[in-house]
Amino acid sequence: MRAMLTLLSSSSSSSSLVLFSKKLFSLPKPSLTLSFFSRNTATMSTNLQSHAFAGNPIRSKTPKSTDPFSPNSALDSLKTQLLDNTLLQQPPSPDFKVLPFRKGRPLASSIPGEMTPSWHLGWISLPDCRNLLENSGVQLSEDCLVYLGSRSEDDVVYWAIDVSSEAGLVPELGSKQFCFVELRTLMVATDWADERAMGELAIAGNARALLEWHNLSRFCGVCGAKTVPMEAGRRKQCSNVLCNKRIYPRVDPVVIMLVIDRENDRALLSRQSRFVPRMWSCLAGFIEPGESLEEAVRRETWEETGIEVGDVIYHSSQPWPVGPSSMPCQLMVGFLAYAKSLEINVDKEELEDAQWHSREDVKRALTFAEYKKAQRTAAEKVEQMCKGVEKGQSLAADFNVESGELATMFIPGPFAIAHHLISSWVHQDVAPNGVQVRTDQSSSSISNL
Repeated sequence: MRAMLTLLSSSSSSSSLVLFSKKLFSLPKPSLTLSFFSRNTATMSTNLQSHAFAGNPIRSKTPKSTDPFSPNSALDSLKTQLLDNTLLQQPPSPDFKVLPFRKGRPLASSIPGEMTPSWHLGWISLPDCRNLLENSGVQLSEDCLVYLGSRSEDDVVYWAIDVSSEAGLVPELGSKQFCFVELRTLMVATDWADERAMGELAIAGNARALLEWHNLSRFCGVCGAKTVPMEAGRRKQCSNVLCNKRIYPRVDPVVIMLVIDRENDRALLSRQSRFVPRMWSCLAGFIEPGESLEEAVRRETWEETGIEVGDVIYHSSQPWPVGPSSMPCQLMVGFLAYAKSLEINVDKEELEDAQWHSREDVKRALTFAEYKKAQRTAAEKVEQMCKGVEKGQSLAADFNVESGELATMFIPGPFAIAHHLISSWVHQDVAPNGVQVRTDQSSSSISNL
């Protein structure tokens, strides 16, 4: 737990966080183009540096083992600081900043803005982290911390820690207007045009995925013995010397596809029972062992809707660390898929409904969906939570039309890869990999097995 040196000792903690956050993120990343229509039908475009949760600014490269900012070197420095109390009284090099999590929720704060408040991750210093835990009767050790990355130009190494078992920390941090916020709430509250905010979201997503994986892998799946963290928490190993199995962070690959008809005029969208009312999205499903990505696209589409798929074109991919804790990080691999048949036969165990929607209908869904308003609502919710007052409000209520009537349908917001798959088809954009969304059947595809 670590980042603002004055979190518990001074009222200037919030300003320290702002100064730290403003200079944290500046790495160049590939961009996506977001195009949608506002409710007054004026087209809005935003250049996204990357999908939400991608483009982590402190993990662009892993330092070599001899580098002082590498996981093992940073861990050795961390051990030294924890053993030597005098070092904690002096400015260390490198500096360590720690992000606490509680039940999968990162610590966050909220800073007032001109129009909308902005959230920031609640980094705290190593001394403050140690003091917080000692006040709860817990001794901080290196095994509690997971390496997240570094910025050598700022002489800083970043760590995460799970404090779920320390309930006493909540009121103490709350008194400084910090709170633990669901990652999905922070996702919706993020201004997708703000590079700093997108960078912090990516860091929080990576940290949550690693910590949840640590919670799931406490015991060896081969012999049942306890596992111990290795390489600053980047992997684990069985403590049984006769087994010694190495265990690495889990990633669950998922294909997500926008299925398009042969005339390229309609898209197949679906609803699941867990969706908020009126929301439609792309088909998606997990990849099975021994299956290619293209085969998974075809199989999932057939199983869920009875539609046969021919050409499959890769669009982009997105890490998705906001699924269930049993799957700490899914990797969404996005495709455009072209249908060979049209008759829908919905698998009711998988979907509530699936329908063909015309380009105009989908464009209207983009027109009426007030994504910016939903973002402001979520940002204000975070602000209220950090002040100790949480307002219960459904974000879906913000998706309406100017007259006050509910839109007949809307699609997921810009934080989801589904939005970009759908938007790229509606506006015939070029995908991030340079592939043009085709306008006729003569276009080539990656695969037509």
